[in-house]
Amino acid sequence: MDSRLIEVTTLGDLLLRGANRWPDEEALVFPDQRLSYSRVAQRAQDKARALQGMGIRPGDHVGILAPNLVEVVELLFAIALCGAVAVLVNARYKTTELAYVIENADLKVLFTTNRIADYVNFAGLLYEALPGLESADDVLALELDAAPLLRSVIMMEDPGQDGIVSWERFQAFADRADPDEAWRRRSQVALSDPCIMMYTSGTTANPKGCRLSHEALVRNAREMSIRFEITDRDRQWNPLPMFHMGAILPLISVYWAGACFITDTHFDGDSAIRAIGQEKPTIMFTAFPTIMAALVSHPDFDAANMPQLRLVNNVAPPSQLKKNMEILPNAVHVSAYGLTEASGVSCNGSADEDNETLAHTCGKPYSGVQLKVVDIETGEDVATGVRGEVVIRGFSLFEGYYKSPEKTAEAIDKDGWLHTGDMATLDDEGRVSYQGRNKDMLKVGGENVAAVEIESYILNHPAAQLVQVVGVPDAKLLEVAAAFIQLEPGKTCTEQEIIDFCRGKIASFKIPRHVRFVEEWPMSATKIQKFKLQEMLARELEQMESF
Repeated sequence: MDSRLIEVTTLGDLLLRGANRWPDEEALVFPDQRLSYSRVAQRAQDKARALQGMGIRPGDHVGILAPNLVEVVELLFAIALCGAVAVLVNARYKTTELAYVIENADLKVLFTTNRIADYVNFAGLLYEALPGLESADDVLALELDAAPLLRSVIMMEDPGQDGIVSWERFQAFADRADPDEAWRRRSQVALSDPCIMMYTSGTTANPKGCRLSHEALVRNAREMSIRFEITDRDRQWNPLPMFHMGAILPLISVYWAGACFITDTHFDGDSAIRAIGQEKPTIMFTAFPTIMAALVSHPDFDAANMPQLRLVNNVAPPSQLKKNMEILPNAVHVSAYGLTEASGVSCNGSADEDNETLAHTCGKPYSGVQLKVVDIETGEDVATGVRGEVVIRGFSLFEGYYKSPEKTAEAIDKDGWLHTGDMATLDDEGRVSYQGRNKDMLKVGGENVAAVEIESYILNHPAAQLVQVVGVPDAKLLEVAAAFIQLEPGKTCTEQEIIDFCRGKIASFKIPRHVRFVEEWPMSATKIQKFKLQEMLARELEQMESF
């Protein structure tokens, strides 16, 4: 009989637990700041009192619009400590998207920053998105038609700007909160209460808000911590943005174990290589091929300088993962499968699996996560090795799309299974092998073709570093494959070479009819936007036809 107990806390209590167990250990490292667990906890509690002094109540939605900052981590926990819901707003959103999310999310307060004004002027974007903000008479009681529930926008620096509360003024509200009441508020937060809300990226529609409970978030992070065997001696480098689960879930998994989280305001190859060299991470959460490619192609990258590195988390086709294994042979390279609606990650590989298994699968589902693969038409379970749709049920699921019951009903069936739209197979031991999105299928002359299959093959070419395949219209075959390729540094290649490389090795209808070489990718928060690649090529082909 398995006697392992499942420990779960609220997000706020998780930080206090860390401060009690590892008070002087490093919890958070930025290039210019280092904070211990006790320091992060104290600063988070101060901000929780300030929020309560401003009038934030349990269940209120508090937004954060910023790059990665120490204050973002502190606010995340502060919001949880007072029973409110943190809404982590994509820092890449522009005016229209910001206006939609601020109103749709029912934000009471929104935190932002001017620290990277040379790159992104958040105040300027908010003035455009929220007419009347810049000329507001009372910055503590805004009345904006575009966001009726929004009461204040707070700048994380001093001084504030027109219509925006300064950081000093916000922090002064802590004196108005009764410490005993603040502690009572913390103790009343339930595991089932909503903790954070993330907006999923939309391509043709507005993004949808996914609310996750304290239990879903913390328990899932605990499972990641167990799968990665994280201890208080580990140091994780993670460059992903904190408005994405790729940063938030690993952060919490690290704090579960008393380890250290190393990050920066944004990913930059030079600063990343410098941080990895100085901070000596034992875990690298690169997560996406674009980040890993930027690291290994950097002139100062040297695997010999990373003897302490024991684990790398990356999501990529098998051939790319094998290349990573060759580059960093002393680390275990694990992949992952997950989505925001299921608390970020549902599966990871583990250290007891061989490289071939790690390259071709995303591992087994976390303990307590129910996952199966079903026929997309009938909904019936498919056999081992047969491709179908991933469906998930259990503690890690979101509460539904915020204010969108019809979208929730489309995604979650009557038995509580979330239909992900992701295609995969399961092996005999229950490991997941990701096969792309259901919509990431090409229909070439009536034949179904998975884009990931073509991508995986082309990555075997010695000049190919990163490959993305999309479908484009074709007069004869209705749709054909087009490959976008980022080359290895210093390598050259032609369109014909790629086509010749495929000929005789993969079915003729799978061979790309168009090949384009790129140096930069159109990105969402962390993922390449394939629909934009399709649009770029469609415009190019239309222009060619017009001549």
